[in-house]
Amino acid sequence: MTALLEAVDICKSFPGVQALDGVQLRVPSGQILAVVGENGAGKSTLMKILGGVYRADRGTILLDGRPASIHSVKQAEHLGIVLIHQELNLAEHLDVAGNVFLGREPRRWGWLVDRSIYPAAAAITTRLGLDVSPRTLVGRLTVGQQQLVEIARALSLRSRLLILDEPTSSLTEKETGRLFDVLRNLRNEGLAIVYISHRLKEVNDIADRVAVLRDGRNAGELSRQEISHAAIVHLMVSRELKQFFQRAGRVSDRSMPSAGDITPVADATGSPVLHVHGLRWWPRQKEGVTFSLRRGEIVGLGGLIGAGRTELAETIFGIRRRLAGEIRMEDRLLLSRRPAQAIAAGIFLIPEDRRLQGLILSDSVKCNISLPNLDQLKTCGLVRPAPERQLAKTQSTRFNVRTPSIDQPVGLLSGGNQQKVVLAKWLSRTPKVLILDEPTRGVDVGAKSEIYDLINRFAEQGLAVLMISSDLEEILGMCDRVLVMHQGRLTGELTRQEMSEEAVMRLATGGVS
Repeated sequence: MTALLEAVDICKSFPGVQALDGVQLRVPSGQILAVVGENGAGKSTLMKILGGVYRADRGTILLDGRPASIHSVKQAEHLGIVLIHQELNLAEHLDVAGNVFLGREPRRWGWLVDRSIYPAAAAITTRLGLDVSPRTLVGRLTVGQQQLVEIARALSLRSRLLILDEPTSSLTEKETGRLFDVLRNLRNEGLAIVYISHRLKEVNDIADRVAVLRDGRNAGELSRQEISHAAIVHLMVSRELKQFFQRAGRVSDRSMPSAGDITPVADATGSPVLHVHGLRWWPRQKEGVTFSLRRGEIVGLGGLIGAGRTELAETIFGIRRRLAGEIRMEDRLLLSRRPAQAIAAGIFLIPEDRRLQGLILSDSVKCNISLPNLDQLKTCGLVRPAPERQLAKTQSTRFNVRTPSIDQPVGLLSGGNQQKVVLAKWLSRTPKVLILDEPTRGVDVGAKSEIYDLINRFAEQGLAVLMISSDLEEILGMCDRVLVMHQGRLTGELTRQEMSEEAVMRLATGGVS
Protein backbone atom coordinates (compact mmCIF):
# COMPACT_ATOMS: atom_id res chain seq x y z
CA MET A 1 0.00 0.00 0.00
CA THR A 2 1.12 3.57 -0.75
CA ALA A 3 2.39 5.24 2.42
CA LEU A 4 0.64 8.37 3.65
CA LEU A 5 3.53 9.02 6.02
CA GLU A 6 7.05 7.67 6.25
CA ALA A 7 9.56 8.35 9.01
CA VAL A 8 13.09 7.69 7.80
CA ASP A 9 16.17 7.33 10.04
CA ILE A 10 14.63 9.28 12.95
CA CYS A 11 17.05 10.02 15.81
CA LYS A 12 16.37 11.81 19.07
CA SER A 13 18.41 12.09 22.25
CA PHE A 14 17.89 13.64 25.65
CA PRO A 15 20.61 14.30 28.25
CA GLY A 16 22.15 10.90 28.94
CA VAL A 17 19.56 8.98 26.88
CA GLN A 18 19.44 8.00 23.20
CA ALA A 19 15.65 7.74 22.84
CA LEU A 20 15.54 6.98 19.09
CA ASP A 21 18.37 5.67 16.92
CA GLY A 22 17.60 5.45 13.20
CA VAL A 23 13.93 4.47 13.50
CA GLN A 24 11.87 3.79 10.36
CA LEU A 25 8.07 3.84 10.25
CA ARG A 26 5.66 3.51 7.33
CA VAL A 27 1.96 4.36 7.75
CA PRO A 28 -0.40 3.74 4.80
CA SER A 29 -3.86 5.26 4.49
CA GLY A 30 -6.75 2.96 5.39
CA GLN A 31 -4.73 0.89 7.86
CA ILE A 32 -4.47 0.53 11.64
CA LEU A 33 -0.80 0.26 12.58
CA ALA A 34 -0.07 -0.81 16.17
CA VAL A 35 3.24 0.43 17.58
CA VAL A 36 4.34 -1.59 20.60
CA GLY A 37 7.40 -1.98 22.77
CA GLU A 38 8.58 -1.96 26.36
CA ASN A 39 8.49 1.25 28.37
CA GLY A 40 11.47 3.30 27.24
CA ALA A 41 11.51 1.71 23.77
CA GLY A 42 10.85 5.10 22.15
CA LYS A 43 7.17 4.81 21.16
CA SER A 44 5.94 8.02 22.77
CA THR A 45 9.02 9.98 21.65
CA LEU A 46 8.46 8.93 18.04
CA MET A 47 4.77 9.83 18.19
CA LYS A 48 5.54 13.23 19.72
CA ILE A 49 7.92 13.92 16.85
CA LEU A 50 5.19 13.05 14.33
CA GLY A 51 2.69 15.14 16.31
CA GLY A 52 4.92 18.20 16.50
CA VAL A 53 5.62 18.08 20.25
CA TYR A 54 9.35 17.30 19.73
CA ARG A 55 11.72 17.92 16.84
CA ALA A 56 13.95 15.10 15.67
CA ASP A 57 17.72 15.55 15.90
CA ARG A 58 18.11 13.81 12.56
CA GLY A 59 15.95 12.08 9.98
CA THR A 60 13.22 12.79 7.45
CA ILE A 61 9.44 12.73 7.57
CA LEU A 62 7.72 12.17 4.23
CA LEU A 63 4.04 13.01 3.73
CA ASP A 64 2.57 11.74 0.45
CA GLY A 65 6.15 11.03 -0.61
CA ARG A 66 7.34 14.63 -0.11
CA PRO A 67 9.50 15.89 2.78
CA ALA A 68 7.44 17.54 5.50
CA SER A 69 8.78 19.88 8.15
CA ILE A 70 6.88 19.59 11.44
CA HIS A 71 7.93 22.20 13.99
CA SER A 72 4.80 22.47 16.18
CA VAL A 73 1.56 20.76 17.14
CA LYS A 74 -0.38 23.36 15.16
CA GLN A 75 1.69 22.66 12.06
CA ALA A 76 1.19 18.90 12.44
CA GLU A 77 -2.57 19.43 12.73
CA HIS A 78 -2.50 21.65 9.64
CA LEU A 79 -0.90 18.71 7.79
CA GLY A 80 -3.65 16.40 9.09
CA ILE A 81 -1.65 14.64 11.84
CA VAL A 82 -3.39 14.60 15.23
CA LEU A 83 -1.97 13.01 18.40
CA ILE A 84 -4.44 12.02 21.14
CA HIS A 85 -2.54 11.57 24.39
CA GLN A 86 -3.28 8.95 27.06
CA GLU A 87 -4.37 11.70 29.45
CA LEU A 88 -7.30 13.34 27.68
CA ASN A 89 -6.88 17.05 27.01
CA LEU A 90 -10.42 18.39 27.34
CA ALA A 91 -12.01 21.39 29.05
CA GLU A 92 -14.59 19.76 31.31
CA HIS A 93 -16.47 23.02 31.96
CA LEU A 94 -17.16 23.48 28.23
CA ASP A 95 -19.76 21.58 26.22
CA VAL A 96 -19.03 18.99 23.52
CA ALA A 97 -19.16 21.46 20.64
CA GLY A 98 -16.98 23.93 22.55
CA ASN A 99 -14.30 21.26 22.97
CA VAL A 100 -14.49 20.06 19.36
CA PHE A 101 -13.87 23.55 18.02
CA LEU A 102 -11.83 24.99 20.90
CA GLY A 103 -9.47 27.66 19.58
CA ARG A 104 -11.15 27.63 16.15
CA GLU A 105 -14.49 29.21 16.99
CA PRO A 106 -16.02 31.30 14.19
CA ARG A 107 -15.80 35.08 14.78
CA ARG A 108 -17.49 38.15 13.39
CA TRP A 109 -16.00 41.59 13.99
CA GLY A 110 -13.90 40.08 16.76
CA TRP A 111 -16.87 38.50 18.57
CA LEU A 112 -17.41 34.75 18.92
CA VAL A 113 -20.31 33.40 16.89
CA ASP A 114 -20.87 29.92 18.25
CA ARG A 115 -24.22 28.98 16.72
CA SER A 116 -22.70 27.23 13.73
CA ILE A 117 -20.48 24.94 15.80
CA TYR A 118 -23.41 22.96 17.22
CA PRO A 119 -24.76 21.44 13.98
CA ALA A 120 -21.16 20.90 12.79
CA ALA A 121 -20.25 19.11 16.05
CA ALA A 122 -23.48 17.08 15.94
CA ALA A 123 -22.65 15.85 12.42
CA ILE A 124 -19.25 14.57 13.58
CA THR A 125 -20.43 13.00 16.85
CA THR A 126 -23.29 11.25 15.02
CA ARG A 127 -20.73 9.85 12.59
CA LEU A 128 -18.86 8.44 15.59
CA GLY A 129 -21.99 7.03 17.23
CA LEU A 130 -21.70 9.42 20.19
CA ASP A 131 -25.34 9.80 21.18
CA VAL A 132 -25.19 12.97 23.28
CA SER A 133 -26.22 16.55 22.65
CA PRO A 134 -23.39 18.84 21.49
CA ARG A 135 -24.50 21.16 24.31
CA THR A 136 -23.70 18.55 27.00
CA LEU A 137 -20.89 19.53 29.37
CA VAL A 138 -17.88 17.27 28.78
CA GLY A 139 -17.41 16.89 32.56
CA ARG A 140 -20.69 14.95 32.67
CA LEU A 141 -19.59 12.37 30.10
CA THR A 142 -18.02 9.00 30.80
CA VAL A 143 -14.33 8.51 29.99
CA GLY A 144 -15.31 6.49 26.92
CA GLN A 145 -17.52 9.30 25.65
CA GLN A 146 -14.76 11.83 26.33
CA GLN A 147 -12.41 9.70 24.23
CA LEU A 148 -14.87 9.99 21.33
CA VAL A 149 -15.01 13.78 21.82
CA GLU A 150 -11.22 13.84 21.37
CA ILE A 151 -11.59 11.87 18.14
CA ALA A 152 -14.39 14.22 17.01
CA ARG A 153 -12.03 17.14 17.50
CA ALA A 154 -9.41 15.35 15.40
CA LEU A 155 -11.93 14.77 12.60
CA SER A 156 -12.99 18.43 12.72
CA LEU A 157 -9.36 19.24 11.87
CA ARG A 158 -9.71 17.16 8.68
CA SER A 159 -7.12 14.75 10.03
CA ARG A 160 -5.58 12.14 7.76
CA LEU A 161 -3.44 10.43 10.39
CA LEU A 162 -4.81 9.76 13.88
CA ILE A 163 -2.36 8.70 16.62
CA LEU A 164 -3.86 7.22 19.80
CA ASP A 165 -1.63 6.63 22.85
CA GLU A 166 -3.05 3.98 25.23
CA PRO A 167 -6.65 4.97 24.39
CA THR A 168 -8.32 2.18 26.41
CA SER A 169 -6.34 2.47 29.67
CA SER A 170 -9.39 3.83 31.55
CA LEU A 171 -12.21 2.34 29.44
CA THR A 172 -14.61 -0.45 30.30
CA GLU A 173 -14.77 -3.51 28.05
CA LYS A 174 -17.99 -2.20 26.48
CA GLU A 175 -16.46 1.24 25.82
CA THR A 176 -13.36 -0.40 24.34
CA GLY A 177 -15.51 -2.41 21.93
CA ARG A 178 -17.35 0.73 20.90
CA LEU A 179 -14.07 2.58 20.32
CA PHE A 180 -12.80 -0.29 18.16
CA ASP A 181 -15.95 -0.12 16.01
CA VAL A 182 -15.30 3.60 15.49
CA LEU A 183 -11.65 3.03 14.57
CA ARG A 184 -12.54 0.31 12.08
CA ASN A 185 -15.11 2.59 10.43
CA LEU A 186 -12.55 5.41 10.19
CA ARG A 187 -10.01 3.00 8.69
CA ASN A 188 -12.57 1.89 6.11
CA GLU A 189 -13.10 5.57 5.23
CA GLY A 190 -9.38 5.83 4.41
CA LEU A 191 -7.99 7.33 7.63
CA ALA A 192 -4.53 6.18 8.72
CA ILE A 193 -4.45 5.20 12.40
CA VAL A 194 -1.45 4.57 14.67
CA TYR A 195 -2.46 2.69 17.82
CA ILE A 196 -0.14 2.43 20.85
CA SER A 197 -1.02 -0.05 23.58
CA HIS A 198 0.53 -2.41 26.14
CA ARG A 199 -2.57 -4.62 25.95
CA LEU A 200 -1.50 -7.21 23.44
CA LYS A 201 -4.94 -8.80 23.18
CA GLU A 202 -6.28 -5.47 21.93
CA VAL A 203 -3.43 -5.21 19.43
CA ASN A 204 -4.32 -8.66 18.14
CA ASP A 205 -7.98 -7.60 17.79
CA ILE A 206 -7.57 -4.21 16.11
CA ALA A 207 -4.25 -4.05 14.24
CA ASP A 208 -3.72 -4.61 10.52
CA ARG A 209 0.04 -4.45 11.07
CA VAL A 210 2.37 -4.26 14.08
CA ALA A 211 5.64 -2.35 14.31
CA VAL A 212 7.82 -3.20 17.33
CA LEU A 213 10.43 -0.89 18.87
CA ARG A 214 13.14 -2.03 21.27
CA ASP A 215 15.72 0.24 22.92
CA GLY A 216 15.01 3.08 20.49
CA ARG A 217 15.43 0.94 17.36
CA ASN A 218 13.19 -1.09 15.05
CA ALA A 219 12.87 -4.65 16.32
CA GLY A 220 10.63 -5.94 13.52
CA GLU A 221 7.18 -5.87 11.94
CA LEU A 222 4.30 -8.33 11.76
CA SER A 223 1.62 -8.55 9.08
CA ARG A 224 -1.99 -9.28 10.02
CA GLN A 225 -1.47 -13.01 9.45
CA GLU A 226 1.66 -13.07 11.64
CA ILE A 227 0.23 -11.21 14.66
CA SER A 228 0.07 -13.27 17.86
CA HIS A 229 0.82 -12.68 21.53
CA ALA A 230 3.93 -14.86 21.40
CA ALA A 231 5.29 -13.23 18.23
CA ILE A 232 4.84 -9.70 19.60
CA VAL A 233 6.43 -10.58 22.94
CA HIS A 234 9.41 -12.20 21.25
CA LEU A 235 10.11 -9.06 19.20
CA MET A 236 9.57 -6.76 22.19
CA VAL A 237 11.92 -8.44 24.63
CA SER A 238 14.02 -10.66 22.35
CA ARG A 239 13.16 -13.76 24.34
CA GLU A 240 10.33 -16.23 24.79
CA LEU A 241 8.20 -15.74 27.88
CA LYS A 242 6.82 -19.25 27.86
CA GLN A 243 5.51 -18.98 31.39
CA PHE A 244 4.39 -15.38 31.52
CA PHE A 245 2.21 -16.11 34.56
CA GLN A 246 4.18 -18.39 36.85
CA ARG A 247 2.06 -18.79 39.95
CA ALA A 248 1.99 -22.59 39.86
CA GLY A 249 5.31 -24.37 39.53
CA ARG A 250 7.11 -21.13 38.76
CA VAL A 251 10.37 -21.55 36.89
CA SER A 252 12.04 -18.22 36.23
CA ASP A 253 13.99 -17.94 33.00
CA ARG A 254 15.52 -14.63 33.93
CA SER A 255 17.77 -13.24 36.64
CA MET A 256 15.74 -11.31 39.20
CA PRO A 257 16.92 -9.50 42.30
CA SER A 258 15.83 -11.52 45.28
CA ALA A 259 12.78 -10.33 47.09
CA GLY A 260 13.87 -12.82 49.72
CA ASP A 261 15.65 -9.89 51.36
CA ILE A 262 12.21 -8.79 52.54
CA THR A 263 11.86 -9.69 56.21
CA PRO A 264 9.56 -12.74 56.31
CA VAL A 265 6.62 -12.81 58.67
CA ALA A 266 6.89 -15.11 61.64
CA ASP A 267 4.27 -17.56 60.38
CA ALA A 268 4.09 -18.33 56.67
CA THR A 269 1.93 -21.45 56.96
CA GLY A 270 -1.28 -20.10 55.38
CA SER A 271 -3.05 -19.11 58.59
CA PRO A 272 -5.56 -16.21 58.43
CA VAL A 273 -4.05 -12.75 58.84
CA LEU A 274 -6.69 -10.22 57.69
CA HIS A 275 -10.39 -10.44 58.47
CA VAL A 276 -12.89 -8.00 56.97
CA HIS A 277 -16.48 -8.29 58.19
CA GLY A 278 -19.54 -6.32 57.06
CA LEU A 279 -17.46 -3.45 55.65
CA ARG A 280 -19.48 -0.61 54.13
CA TRP A 281 -18.34 2.74 52.71
CA TRP A 282 -21.33 3.74 50.53
CA PRO A 283 -24.57 4.79 52.27
CA ARG A 284 -26.60 2.84 49.69
CA GLN A 285 -24.72 -0.43 50.02
CA LYS A 286 -27.28 -3.15 50.67
CA GLU A 287 -24.81 -5.43 52.42
CA GLY A 288 -21.30 -5.21 53.80
CA VAL A 289 -18.25 -6.93 52.36
CA THR A 290 -16.85 -9.91 54.27
CA PHE A 291 -13.73 -11.95 53.46
CA SER A 292 -10.40 -13.15 54.88
CA LEU A 293 -6.84 -13.31 53.59
CA ARG A 294 -4.31 -15.98 54.53
CA ARG A 295 -0.54 -15.74 54.67
CA GLY A 296 1.28 -16.75 51.54
CA GLU A 297 -1.66 -16.51 49.14
CA ILE A 298 -2.45 -14.18 46.26
CA VAL A 299 -6.14 -13.30 46.15
CA GLY A 300 -7.57 -11.52 43.12
CA LEU A 301 -10.28 -8.89 43.41
CA GLY A 302 -12.18 -8.86 40.14
CA GLY A 303 -15.10 -6.88 38.80
CA LEU A 304 -15.96 -4.20 36.28
CA ILE A 305 -14.86 -0.57 36.61
CA GLY A 306 -17.11 1.09 39.20
CA ALA A 307 -17.80 -2.14 41.11
CA GLY A 308 -16.16 -0.73 44.26
CA ARG A 309 -12.81 -2.56 44.25
CA THR A 310 -10.63 0.52 44.74
CA GLU A 311 -13.09 1.91 47.31
CA LEU A 312 -12.84 -1.34 49.28
CA ALA A 313 -9.03 -1.15 49.25
CA GLU A 314 -9.04 2.50 50.33
CA THR A 315 -11.47 1.74 53.16
CA ILE A 316 -9.29 -1.08 54.48
CA PHE A 317 -6.25 1.21 54.32
CA GLY A 318 -8.08 4.05 56.06
CA ILE A 319 -8.17 6.57 53.21
CA ARG A 320 -11.91 6.27 52.75
CA ARG A 321 -14.37 6.63 55.63
CA ARG A 322 -15.68 3.35 57.02
CA LEU A 323 -19.46 3.54 57.63
CA ALA A 324 -19.87 0.08 59.15
CA GLY A 325 -18.08 -3.18 59.73
CA GLU A 326 -14.80 -4.19 61.31
CA ILE A 327 -11.25 -5.03 60.24
CA ARG A 328 -9.02 -7.39 62.21
CA MET A 329 -5.33 -8.09 61.75
CA GLU A 330 -4.92 -11.57 63.19
CA ASP A 331 -6.83 -11.17 66.48
CA ARG A 332 -6.34 -7.43 66.81
CA LEU A 333 -9.27 -5.14 66.02
CA LEU A 334 -8.29 -2.00 64.09
CA LEU A 335 -10.27 0.71 65.87
CA SER A 336 -8.69 3.74 64.24
CA ARG A 337 -9.75 4.61 60.70
CA ARG A 338 -6.54 6.23 59.52
CA PRO A 339 -3.78 4.98 57.20
CA ALA A 340 -1.24 5.38 60.01
CA GLN A 341 -2.84 2.54 61.99
CA ALA A 342 -3.09 0.32 58.91
CA ILE A 343 0.62 0.87 58.21
CA ALA A 344 1.52 0.20 61.84
CA ALA A 345 -0.46 -3.06 61.66
CA GLY A 346 1.40 -4.13 58.48
CA ILE A 347 -1.20 -3.26 55.82
CA PHE A 348 0.28 -1.46 52.81
CA LEU A 349 -1.51 -0.17 49.71
CA ILE A 350 0.06 0.25 46.25
CA PRO A 351 -2.46 2.69 44.69
CA GLU A 352 -4.04 2.50 41.25
CA ASP A 353 -2.62 5.83 40.03
CA ARG A 354 1.08 5.66 40.88
CA ARG A 355 1.81 9.09 39.35
CA LEU A 356 -0.88 10.91 41.32
CA GLN A 357 -1.06 8.89 44.55
CA GLY A 358 2.09 6.78 44.79
CA LEU A 359 4.99 9.04 43.87
CA ILE A 360 6.31 12.59 44.04
CA LEU A 361 7.34 12.82 40.39
CA SER A 362 9.62 15.84 40.75
CA ASP A 363 11.54 14.21 43.60
CA SER A 364 14.37 11.72 43.20
CA VAL A 365 14.25 7.95 43.40
CA LYS A 366 16.11 8.27 46.72
CA CYS A 367 13.55 10.63 48.27
CA ASN A 368 10.57 8.57 47.12
CA ILE A 369 11.99 5.34 48.55
CA SER A 370 12.95 6.93 51.86
CA LEU A 371 9.68 8.86 52.33
CA PRO A 372 7.71 6.16 54.25
CA ASN A 373 10.84 5.24 56.22
CA LEU A 374 11.83 8.62 57.66
CA ASP A 375 11.01 7.46 61.18
CA GLN A 376 13.81 4.89 60.85
CA LEU A 377 16.27 7.32 59.26
CA LYS A 378 16.04 10.25 61.68
CA THR A 379 18.21 11.22 64.59
CA CYS A 380 17.10 14.15 66.76
CA GLY A 381 14.51 15.04 64.13
CA LEU A 382 17.02 15.17 61.24
CA VAL A 383 17.28 12.65 58.40
CA ARG A 384 20.74 11.04 58.21
CA PRO A 385 21.96 11.33 54.59
CA ALA A 386 24.20 8.23 54.58
CA PRO A 387 21.55 5.71 55.75
CA GLU A 388 19.02 7.33 53.40
CA ARG A 389 21.27 6.83 50.38
CA GLN A 390 22.13 3.30 51.45
CA LEU A 391 18.44 2.39 51.79
CA ALA A 392 17.67 3.82 48.35
CA LYS A 393 20.62 2.00 46.73
CA THR A 394 19.73 -1.31 48.39
CA GLN A 395 16.05 -1.14 47.43
CA SER A 396 16.78 0.03 43.87
CA THR A 397 19.07 -2.95 43.37
CA ARG A 398 16.68 -5.36 45.08
CA PHE A 399 13.76 -4.36 42.86
CA ASN A 400 15.84 -3.92 39.71
CA VAL A 401 14.91 -0.24 39.26
CA ARG A 402 16.59 0.84 36.03
CA THR A 403 17.76 4.40 36.68
CA PRO A 404 21.00 6.25 35.87
CA SER A 405 21.19 7.33 39.52
CA ILE A 406 19.11 7.30 42.69
CA ASP A 407 19.16 11.09 42.36
CA GLN A 408 17.20 10.87 39.08
CA PRO A 409 13.70 12.45 39.28
CA VAL A 410 11.30 9.53 39.40
CA GLY A 411 9.03 11.22 36.86
CA LEU A 412 11.69 10.60 34.19
CA LEU A 413 11.59 6.81 34.67
CA SER A 414 9.47 4.46 32.59
CA GLY A 415 6.11 3.29 33.94
CA GLY A 416 7.44 -0.11 34.95
CA ASN A 417 10.36 1.38 36.86
CA GLN A 418 8.07 3.90 38.57
CA GLN A 419 5.91 1.01 39.75
CA LYS A 420 8.98 -0.79 41.11
CA VAL A 421 9.92 2.36 43.05
CA VAL A 422 6.45 2.32 44.67
CA LEU A 423 6.96 -1.33 45.63
CA ALA A 424 10.50 -0.64 46.84
CA LYS A 425 9.49 2.18 49.18
CA TRP A 426 6.84 0.08 50.97
CA LEU A 427 8.66 -3.23 50.99
CA SER A 428 11.61 -1.69 52.83
CA ARG A 429 9.37 -2.03 55.90
CA THR A 430 7.85 -5.28 57.22
CA PRO A 431 4.45 -5.81 55.60
CA LYS A 432 1.96 -8.52 56.43
CA VAL A 433 -0.78 -7.60 53.93
CA LEU A 434 -0.03 -6.02 50.56
CA ILE A 435 -2.91 -4.53 48.56
CA LEU A 436 -2.00 -4.00 44.89
CA ASP A 437 -4.45 -1.87 42.89
CA GLU A 438 -3.88 -2.45 39.14
CA PRO A 439 -0.16 -3.18 39.68
CA THR A 440 0.69 -3.54 35.97
CA ARG A 441 -1.50 -0.84 34.40
CA GLY A 442 0.49 1.04 31.74
CA VAL A 443 3.47 -1.31 32.19
CA ASP A 444 5.15 -3.10 29.30
CA VAL A 445 5.31 -6.87 28.97
CA GLY A 446 8.91 -7.21 30.20
CA ALA A 447 8.30 -5.12 33.33
CA LYS A 448 5.07 -7.06 33.93
CA SER A 449 7.05 -10.28 34.05
CA GLU A 450 9.38 -8.78 36.67
CA ILE A 451 6.45 -7.51 38.76
CA TYR A 452 4.72 -10.91 38.60
CA ASP A 453 7.92 -12.56 39.76
CA LEU A 454 8.18 -10.12 42.67
CA ILE A 455 4.54 -10.75 43.68
CA ASN A 456 5.22 -14.49 43.68
CA ARG A 457 8.23 -13.95 45.92
CA PHE A 458 6.17 -11.79 48.30
CA ALA A 459 3.73 -14.67 48.70
CA GLU A 460 6.59 -17.14 49.23
CA GLN A 461 7.77 -14.97 52.13
CA GLY A 462 4.35 -15.27 53.77
CA LEU A 463 2.75 -11.99 52.76
CA ALA A 464 -0.99 -12.00 52.09
CA VAL A 465 -1.50 -10.29 48.73
CA LEU A 466 -4.81 -8.78 47.58
CA MET A 467 -4.49 -7.94 43.87
CA ILE A 468 -7.06 -5.75 42.12
CA SER A 469 -6.90 -6.09 38.35
CA SER A 470 -9.12 -5.43 35.34
CA ASP A 471 -6.98 -7.83 33.28
CA LEU A 472 -8.74 -11.20 33.41
CA GLU A 473 -5.72 -13.00 32.01
CA GLU A 474 -3.65 -11.57 34.88
CA ILE A 475 -6.21 -12.53 37.51
CA LEU A 476 -6.55 -16.10 36.22
CA GLY A 477 -2.80 -16.57 35.82
CA MET A 478 -1.59 -15.15 39.13
CA CYS A 479 -4.20 -15.77 41.81
CA ASP A 480 -4.92 -18.67 44.17
CA ARG A 481 -8.56 -17.60 44.40
CA VAL A 482 -10.69 -14.71 43.20
CA LEU A 483 -13.23 -12.51 44.97
CA VAL A 484 -15.60 -10.81 42.51
CA MET A 485 -17.48 -7.56 43.15
CA HIS A 486 -20.56 -6.00 41.57
CA GLN A 487 -22.07 -2.66 42.64
CA GLY A 488 -20.31 -2.54 46.01
CA ARG A 489 -20.89 -6.12 47.10
CA LEU A 490 -19.13 -9.45 46.79
CA THR A 491 -21.06 -11.64 44.39
CA GLY A 492 -18.92 -14.71 44.82
CA GLU A 493 -15.59 -16.41 45.41
CA LEU A 494 -13.86 -18.75 42.99
CA THR A 495 -11.17 -21.27 43.84
CA ARG A 496 -8.31 -21.89 41.41
CA GLN A 497 -10.16 -24.93 40.04
CA GLU A 498 -13.35 -22.90 39.48
CA MET A 499 -11.69 -19.86 37.87
CA SER A 500 -12.42 -19.04 34.23
CA GLU A 501 -13.13 -15.91 32.23
CA GLU A 502 -16.78 -16.90 31.94
CA ALA A 503 -17.15 -17.53 35.69
CA VAL A 504 -15.52 -14.22 36.66
CA MET A 505 -17.57 -12.21 34.15
CA ARG A 506 -20.80 -13.89 35.25
CA LEU A 507 -20.19 -12.75 38.83
CA ALA A 508 -18.88 -9.34 37.73
CA THR A 509 -22.15 -8.63 35.93
CA GLY A 510 -24.27 -9.56 38.94
CA GLY A 511 -24.85 -13.23 38.23
CA VAL A 512 -24.26 -16.16 40.57
CA SER A 513 -21.46 -18.71 40.59
